[in-house]
Amino acid sequence: MIAVLLLNMGGPDSLKAVKPFLYNLFADRDIIKLGPSFLQKPIASLIIRKRLKNVIDAYGAIGGKSPLQDITNAQAKALEILLNSSQFTVHSSQLFKVYVGMRYWHPFIEDAVDHAVRDGINRVIALSLYPHYSTATTGSSVKKFEESVRKYHIDYLCITSWFNNPLYIDALEEKIRQGLEKFKGQRPVVLFSAHSLPRKFVDKGDPYANEIQGTINEVLRRFVLSPFEWYLSYQSKTGPVKWLEPSTEDMIHKISKKGVKNVLVVPISFVSDHIETLYEIDIQYKNMAAALGINIERTESLNTSSKFIEALADMVIRKSTETRWL
Repeated sequence: MIAVLLLNMGGPDSLKAVKPFLYNLFADRDIIKLGPSFLQKPIASLIIRKRLKNVIDAYGAIGGKSPLQDITNAQAKALEILLNSSQFTVHSSQLFKVYVGMRYWHPFIEDAVDHAVRDGINRVIALSLYPHYSTATTGSSVKKFEESVRKYHIDYLCITSWFNNPLYIDALEEKIRQGLEKFKGQRPVVLFSAHSLPRKFVDKGDPYANEIQGTINEVLRRFVLSPFEWYLSYQSKTGPVKWLEPSTEDMIHKISKKGVKNVLVVPISFVSDHIETLYEIDIQYKNMAAALGINIERTESLNTSSKFIEALADMVIRKSTETRWL
C-alpha cells in the first residue's frame, strides 16, 4: 500500500490555539527570518503580543477557528476514494491510504508520518497543497517531512510544484467562469490575489512569483475567446520585512481610481478556504471596496471540487507510475 501525505500549513482549531499556532509559524526561520537566529523566538513573541487580539478577533469573525483542518481532511477522504476507485485501478484491494500533515498545528507532519508507519506503510508520497513552490511554504513542509520520514528508512517521493498542471487549471477555470456569472452579463475586472512572500526570497531565486504568473498565463489561455481585464496583487503580509507588491489593498484603491465598479477576486495561490479568504477577502477587502463604490465578489475556493480532487489524483498516479510503484 502507498501512503499519500497531504502537506499544508494548518490553522488553529480554537481561539485558544491561535497563540501557539502563531508562535509555531513565526518561530520557523524557513518562512520568515526575524533578525539573527538567536533572536527569532523573542522577536516572534513580540510580534505575536502585538497582533494576537486582532488575529483572535479575525478568527472569531469566521466561526472561532480555521476551517483548514476540516477541509483538508475532506480533501484527503475524497482523494483516497478516487485513488482506489476503478477509474485508476483494476485491483480489488485498496492501493492508497491518504493522511494529512500540517506544518504549524495539529495534526503535525511528524505525527502523520508516525501514524502511517504504525499502519504498516513503507512507501509515502508527500503532496504539497501549495501549487506554487516556495522555500517558505512547500520547502519548509518538505524539510519537516523528510526529517520525519528518514528515521524510518522507508521509500518516499515528493510532489512539490504543480502550478501548470492541466487538471488544476481546469479546476480554476471552472471556478472563475462560475464567478463571472455572478455579475449577470457585466464583465468585471479580475483581480488575482496571491499570498505575499518576503521580497528577499524572490531576490535569492525563489520561483514562487514566477509560478504564480505561470498559473495566471495558463488560465488566460482558457479565456482567449472571452478575455477580461486583470491585475495581480499580494495579500496577507506579516512581520517587519519587505514583501511582494502591490498589496491587494493598494490594488483595490488603484482600480477604484479608474472608475471600476465590479471586481472578481480570484485567490490564486489558495486551494482551500481559511482566514485569508473568509476574513481578509470576504470581510476586510469587501468592506473596503464597498466604501470605494466597488462591488467585490470572490471565486469559490477549490476545496473538494471534483475537478480539483481529480487533479490531485492524477499527480499521485503519475508520480507512482514514473517511479514504478504501480
